[in-house]
Amino acid sequence: MAPTLPLALLLALLAPGLGVAVPGCDYPAHLWCSSWEIAVACQAESHCVNLSRPAAAPVELSLFYESLCPACRWFLVQQLFTAWLLLPSEALTITLVPYGNAEERNVSGKWQFQCQHGPEECLGNMIETCLMHEAKNFSTYFPVIFCLESGSSVTKNLEACLQVYAPQLDGGRIAACVQGDTGAELMHRNAQLTQALDPPHQYVPWILINGGEKPEACGGSRVPKAPKAPAGCRR
Repeated sequence: MAPTLPLALLLALLAPGLGVAVPGCDYPAHLWCSSWEIAVACQAESHCVNLSRPAAAPVELSLFYESLCPACRWFLVQQLFTAWLLLPSEALTITLVPYGNAEERNVSGKWQFQCQHGPEECLGNMIETCLMHEAKNFSTYFPVIFCLESGSSVTKNLEACLQVYAPQLDGGRIAACVQGDTGAELMHRNAQLTQALDPPHQYVPWILINGGEKPEACGGSRVPKAPKAPAGCRR
């Protein structure tokens, strides 16, 4: 059966001289299916069968966290990684900023950091930051970070996690980044990104959806959505 056409489109095609118009449509009928925007303006989108809908913009999620915070680890492992696996790659873009409630100071031109859960957390933050720097590609480093955060030790399992999820990465280069000036500069950038939050974060994990604050989604103590989620790590 041939597809039915809206009356305005049918009349415009059969008798263009009648001047049939659709409000908001300034295009002749033969152009109504030339683009999705024109089809919408001329109320013909349901009849332009060969015209594909424009892809929706991906949701942009930014996670501000620290490597040893129980609530951060729970959210990243139990919720965020699962969502990333289930959703199409074009539906969600994720930015990870490991720093959280840390503090930094410049000592003789070098950045030093003090973390909420001690030096081990600072090392974990640095490892994950340098991993992201070396891997570049999110789909390469996120499974490794998942492995680190879900394992027994965030700081001691890098080589094992690399072997399973990203054997192409050089653990030596990541270690050099952690121990050198590059890692400190990358962590300083994470500090700047965290300090620039407006409003400032009150705890971690702290989540931005398309640039807006969404603390209710993070398992924080203000609005606990999931009863099994640990309370957020407050400043």
